[in-house]
Amino acid sequence: MTLTREDILAWPKAELHCHLDGSLRLDTMIDLARSEGKMQVLPSDSVEGLAEILRDVDDSETLEAYLAWFRYTIPLLQTKEALYRCTYELAEDNAEENVRHLELRYAPILHTEEGLSLEEVNDTVLQALKDAERDLDIHTGLIICGLRDRYESASMRQAELAAEYRHRGVVAFDLAGGEAGNPPKGHLHAFYHARNHLLNLTIHAGESWGPDSIRQALFYCGAHRIGHGISLQEDPELMQYFADHRIPLEMCPTSNVQTHVVSSLEAHPITTYVNNGVPVTVNTDNRLFSRTSVTDELWSVHQHCQIDADQLREIALNGFRYAFIHRDQKQAMLRSVIDDFPLAPSQETPMW
Repeated sequence: MTLTREDILAWPKAELHCHLDGSLRLDTMIDLARSEGKMQVLPSDSVEGLAEILRDVDDSETLEAYLAWFRYTIPLLQTKEALYRCTYELAEDNAEENVRHLELRYAPILHTEEGLSLEEVNDTVLQALKDAERDLDIHTGLIICGLRDRYESASMRQAELAAEYRHRGVVAFDLAGGEAGNPPKGHLHAFYHARNHLLNLTIHAGESWGPDSIRQALFYCGAHRIGHGISLQEDPELMQYFADHRIPLEMCPTSNVQTHVVSSLEAHPITTYVNNGVPVTVNTDNRLFSRTSVTDELWSVHQHCQIDADQLREIALNGFRYAFIHRDQKQAMLRSVIDDFPLAPSQETPMW
């Protein structure tokens, strides 16, 4: 079957790996900077100029260099008004491309620089998501991130926050940030706290470091999903373990090219993983910096990664299969999206 981008735009989709502070609208950034008296934060005072400068993110030599671009967004997300607006707009942008389930992630501690408490930050973001669910055809969940380049005490505080909000919209705990030199096991106690409170766990691992980072995320910290997992292919036995135990990868192809952990979309290991039975989801990571959407990521994978229409169908449905939602709700959502899906099951469809 020949697919077009418009076909994929119409598909029901899920987004499991999207960072709030990397997914602002350009015009909102300009507006917030002006209203908050922070124009000095931005490298341009126009949407067009800002868009042009932010294209240089493609030349980031390392993951750490890529993460440095957040210096333009985080200072703008220090008030309740800004957090609410950007969260709601992100849900709105996803709903417009028929994303039915959105899992948004962020580190609340990054938004307390001007006096907000962690609870005020989290309440604001959750209220925006709740209002988006009321107004739009979208279901949401919030993932709180610890930061691997900070002391574990900071991760512990955010794990505690995640546990406090487990019945109020927070669906998981994560570990993000520069990977090199910051192994997951350095935050072991934070993950123990999250696990002990029955939180779902996802961890950025194997993005810019080897498969040992993935092993630590799984076997030390108890991750249920892995963010990126680019280096998994370097460990064939571990890759087979992922396939056997149905451990999903949250892949973000455009971001992986930008951070130079892969040389091109054509060289992306997603093809290897799909062909070896590893559950794969496709996500945006950062809609602003990658200038992308879930539709565009799926379309790029289809165009450049030798993923055919039947395989792409399963990748899209994996977003619902591996979402952090309760089983009964997940089954109902899956039945709904499968009924709406234009492609019938094929040999690529899992037996269970």
